[in-house]
Amino acid sequence: MSHYTVIFSIVSLFLLILLSAFFSAAETALIASNRYRLRHRARLKKKSAILILKLLNRPDRVLGMILIGNCFSNVFASAVMTLLALHFFGGHAVLISSLLLTFFILIFSEVAPKTVAALYPENLSRWVAWPVYILLNLFYPLVWLINTISNGLLRLAGVKVGLLVSEPISREELRSIVYESTGKMARQYQQMLLAILDLNKITVDDVMIPRHDIAGIDLAEDWNTVQQKIMMSQHDWLPIYRDNINKVIGILHLRDITKATLIQSFNQDVLVKMLSEPYFVPEGTPLNIQLTHFQQQRKRIALVVDEYGDILGLLTLKDILEEIVGEFTSSVNLDTKMIHRRSDGSYLADGMVTIRELNRVTQWHLPVNGPKTLSGLIIEYLEVIPRAGTCVKIAGYPIEIMRVEENRVKTARIFLRN
Repeated sequence: MSHYTVIFSIVSLFLLILLSAFFSAAETALIASNRYRLRHRARLKKKSAILILKLLNRPDRVLGMILIGNCFSNVFASAVMTLLALHFFGGHAVLISSLLLTFFILIFSEVAPKTVAALYPENLSRWVAWPVYILLNLFYPLVWLINTISNGLLRLAGVKVGLLVSEPISREELRSIVYESTGKMARQYQQMLLAILDLNKITVDDVMIPRHDIAGIDLAEDWNTVQQKIMMSQHDWLPIYRDNINKVIGILHLRDITKATLIQSFNQDVLVKMLSEPYFVPEGTPLNIQLTHFQQQRKRIALVVDEYGDILGLLTLKDILEEIVGEFTSSVNLDTKMIHRRSDGSYLADGMVTIRELNRVTQWHLPVNGPKTLSGLIIEYLEVIPRAGTCVKIAGYPIEIMRVEENRVKTARIFLRN
């Protein structure tokens, strides 16, 4: 070999190793690219993302082109290395040179470029997509021939090869994606997305206003009393019934009261005419389904009933939305109403506060799978109506019963978990 031939061979060997490194990096970068991020960028008309998605729609062709280039580079590099070994050291150095080339290819053409591509797939795929696309078009007949043979063998083995169809993402997979976005999006938005994903795990029973807490109007009462209750009400909607809540007549929207009093004298007959038909939903309905029903029925309030048709509670659209975005009322008002924090860190809670609400305010983890209220949780755990002064520990939280009224816990004091 002449002096120029030797230099040309050394330069060729170096370039072939670089070419092999390019194909190795291209393979890992394209395959490891985030499909969802690419689709987002493609909707923004980013040419690189559109091209990468186009390549990945037929991964067999892309891999075929990359592997052809990789094999070509490695085989020719081996041939050039063998010629150089024969020229400088004779036939005895061929084995050593082959082992040395294998080491160089393994480090510089496989491990190093694939590691970089795995760490930065999106950035690297933008640079390799166009060269791969051009090479794929240039050598398409060869790629087609190789893919036809390999796909035929795969079909014999029962593997169908064609356009890549993206599988639908499951709820739990989407949850993992949202969790992984910590630090990349505001925590408030992350919590809202997670709350939306959890709506199917929460039923109307979990967020409804219990029956005994429903603020309604009994038309069997004196009309002056009825009027006073309407005017003093702090709610937007009021169930109207006779004798008991199971005999509900309709739902009154307090906004209509002003209109009625301005147009004509307000009496019981006018009130009944203003009522909208009550909307009933069965207990156990998941919140995501009920939210859809509210939207379809154009309703904002529903009465939750059991299998016998007895009313268990009242649910509003606001209750569902608060599960997603949090409380609309301030934490101060909530704290003074049903949950009051004491100076020693313990909480004084109304027995009718829901476990979910208590957990939300205190960031605790009291069990929510059973009873819905604190009173129900304590009574179920003790299996008896407790007396004032009784202490119990539930899920690691010491609880002292302060008051018991009407066979239920009226007030309880909850201490921090030991």
